[in-house]
Amino acid sequence: MVEHRIFSMPFGRVYPAYVNKVERKGRSKSDLDRIICWLTGYTAEELSQQIANGCDIRTFFAQAPAMHPNAALITGVVCGVRVEEVEDPLMQQIRWLDKLVDELAKGRAMEKILRSSRASVPVPSDSQ
Repeated sequence: MVEHRIFSMPFGRVYPAYVNKVERKGRSKSDLDRIICWLTGYTAEELSQQIANGCDIRTFFAQAPAMHPNAALITGVVCGVRVEEVEDPLMQQIRWLDKLVDELAKGRAMEKILRSSRASVPVPSDSQ
C-alpha cells in the first residue's frame, strides 16, 4: 500500500496553516499550542523545538510524549471523513488534530475542545 504523502511533510510546514486558520477566526496561537500540547503531551518548549527541528509529521506524532487518554473522545467529520472511523493510527492522530483545530477556529469553548468537562457517564456502583 502506498503511504500518504502527508506523513513525510514537515510539521513546521503545516503548523503555520493552523495558526493562520485560528487567528483569522479570532483565536490565538497560544490557544492552538494549548490544544496541540493537550493532544500530544508536548510542553510548549518541546512543541517549539519540534517545529524548529523540521521533523516530519510521522516523527512529530511518534515522538509525542503521550497522546491524551481522552483523544478517543474526539469525533466528527474532517474533510468528509469521520475521525473515529479512520483505521490508520497515524492518520487518525492527524485527523484528531485537524478536528481540534476546526473546533478552535469555530469558537468552541476550550474546555469542550479539550474534553475536560466532567463526563456524564454513570459510575458503576458496587451494589448488585
